[in-house]
Amino acid sequence: MAVIKLKNVKNHFEEEANEFDRIIKVIIPSYEQMIEVLIETIPFPEAADIKVLDLGCGTGNISSKIKERFPNSKITCLDLAENMIEMAKIKLSKYDDIIYKNLDFRDFDFKGDFDVVVSSLAIHHLTNEDKESIYKNIYNSLVPGGVFYNADTVLGANDKLQEIYMEKWTNHMMKKISKGELEKKWLPKHKDEDIPAKLTEHIKWMNKAGFKGIDIVWKYYYFAVYGGTK
Repeated sequence: MAVIKLKNVKNHFEEEANEFDRIIKVIIPSYEQMIEVLIETIPFPEAADIKVLDLGCGTGNISSKIKERFPNSKITCLDLAENMIEMAKIKLSKYDDIIYKNLDFRDFDFKGDFDVVVSSLAIHHLTNEDKESIYKNIYNSLVPGGVFYNADTVLGANDKLQEIYMEKWTNHMMKKISKGELEKKWLPKHKDEDIPAKLTEHIKWMNKAGFKGIDIVWKYYYFAVYGGTK
């Protein structure tokens, strides 16, 4: 099942790569604020020579923001979809210190000495077992004092909250797209490709991996920015 889902995710993003930057704002409420918060959590001086891993880099939005704030950062961009990587290369073409990896998270060699690992709207595609495993790998790839922050979809703590989350999310999308498109395209994609987990589960897995100072720095119903320090 997980293999089928990730294949569908890859095909979806290959098809949507050229439209990704427009679509993401249609689908994700307060997307720009969420990404701004993610970048602001990075606790290093702006002139620092930091080594960064961007998991699920998409078209390079996060990496672009990181380079703007941390011009001396060295970034590794990783994404499952080749077309996303190609779009990221275009967006980040003025930088010559970025490494690109067209890989599944589970096939990446996490042996590294990263100061920062970030991810955005990617980890929720993994099974819960793989989520727990990826947190361990991320932790092991960080230097002492290194940080990981994730901006992603999270389930409500109970059924009633999840109903509210879904209502808020679908209302946001219907401001930009028709009910027909929502019901025939985006909700089926969500059901087929996404495996969100409760925020409490993410925190439990991160604690188990060894992270300290875990915190939720931003949340809007179905979406959150959270992370911790090695």
